[in-house]
Amino acid sequence: MTKRATERKTESPRAAARRPARATIVTARKVAGFAYDKKAGDLMVMDLRKVTDVTSFFILCTGESGPQVRAIADNVLEQARKSGIEIYNVEGYESQRWVLIDMIDMVVHIFQPDVRRYYQLERLWGDAPVERIGDGESVG
Repeated sequence: MTKRATERKTESPRAAARRPARATIVTARKVAGFAYDKKAGDLMVMDLRKVTDVTSFFILCTGESGPQVRAIADNVLEQARKSGIEIYNVEGYESQRWVLIDMIDMVVHIFQPDVRRYYQLERLWGDAPVERIGDGESVG
């Protein structure tokens, strides 16, 4: 059992009430919609709940340039906060090549195309079910 799972098992009811609720596929789709609003490309939600206990969902997308990566990240951050979704950490924001937004149960990865091709997270986590977002599908 992981340390996080052990801590949740032994925490008091008061502490559990303060802890954010675990992410659901609906919440992950909503966050993906925040990226979609800024024209994120190749947008997908990976459901990792049966693959790992590190996080529940990856939201992967591509921005065609540094400014677009930043615009997507800014919108995800702003809309998540407005929706009451807590942001725990942001990495790569200044480089605008791969921005990672950690929401504990969801992690948003915003890549420039060459970086996404290089790391191939879809392949690394290939056992996870994937839902592609966009191309006429409803988002959020």
